[in-house]
Amino acid sequence: MRVVIVGAGPAGTAAAITLARAGADVVVVDKARFPRDKCCGDGLTTGALRRLEALGLDPSFLPSWQVVEDVVVRSVSGRKVTFPLPRDRGTYAAVVRRAELDAELVSLARTAGADVREGAAVVAVDADRAGVQVGVKGGAVIAADYVIGADGVWSIVRKLTGATDEAGYLGEWHAFRQYRHAFTDESRDLWVMFEQDLRPGYAWSFPLADDTVNVGIGILRRPGEPTRDLGRRFREVMERPHVAAMLGPSVAEAPPKAWPIPARVEKTALTALGGRVLFVGDAARATDPMTGEGIGQALETGELAAHAILRGGDVATTYQSAVARSLAVDNKLAGWLSRNGLSHRKGIRGAIRVAGSTAWTRKMFARWLFEDEPRAILATPRRWHRHFLNRDGAYRD
Repeated sequence: MRVVIVGAGPAGTAAAITLARAGADVVVVDKARFPRDKCCGDGLTTGALRRLEALGLDPSFLPSWQVVEDVVVRSVSGRKVTFPLPRDRGTYAAVVRRAELDAELVSLARTAGADVREGAAVVAVDADRAGVQVGVKGGAVIAADYVIGADGVWSIVRKLTGATDEAGYLGEWHAFRQYRHAFTDESRDLWVMFEQDLRPGYAWSFPLADDTVNVGIGILRRPGEPTRDLGRRFREVMERPHVAAMLGPSVAEAPPKAWPIPARVEKTALTALGGRVLFVGDAARATDPMTGEGIGQALETGELAAHAILRGGDVATTYQSAVARSLAVDNKLAGWLSRNGLSHRKGIRGAIRVAGSTAWTRKMFARWLFEDEPRAILATPRRWHRHFLNRDGAYRD
């Protein structure tokens, strides 16, 4: 069985590694050459870290890798609460540049046996009774039994197979980020800052190694609202006294970049061409609609698609059902919390007040925020287990 995977980010490589290790013939094509920069907040949740560890990724030698032990949340009122993650039990949160993370995942896919072809842009996807044919720029045609579209929010596979969203789709959120060199004690913590004019979005500062931070803002996209002033809003937020004090006299490494965040997995077609094509990661609109985090969701959808193909039978139904039972439920809850809590000033203040009220609530909130368990695990008894919110983090050894 041959599977062609379009896109070599976390979703595509997770699928490739899973399939190749199970003996499938896997070809991964990506128009980029690695390492390449990728707009992202660079944060890794506990769930994402556990999946990366299971795939065999060793982060210890990645230059920007930074383990996070404390999360500082600032309310719209100015109140700051520090939420500690468990110590000496593994890694529950970390930050690493996507350029490094994705390149290492590509290397892992090759080691697993996948044929990874960089600088290969897809120009055609067609199906017949025999399978699927993927045309690559330059004239090559790759025959496959299945295709996995892991090629991002503007998926060319979606476009070529007619599984596109409404015209002009730009995602549910927009984000703007920049790398800066910052040298204050506060900048070494991970910050989430709720601002009155950004809610239900927020500003962030995520620490990397060598006194570098990934700073940015994420805002909800409202229909008809222009986004061309996003850069101005980003600069204005970074100049606010509390943000400037946290960063200190920081130095920009490069100009800031913007990107759309797709967060509608429960409303999106996950397959095409009669189930021969499966969409994963941003191509499946799988980002968390509350935090904007997408790496863990990308890894999860990539693995679910791979397992559905390996199981055989009605692959499309197997994959769609797996997403509906897990990720779609989690994202529905996250979307509800965003709309009914973080959209309101009182909701933000109340949530932070309750979460920060005792040492126990601070610890549990940090673990919930960083997806130590699936977001909606309480509503899905089939995922309950004996060690709920009491498991070790990733990379304990």
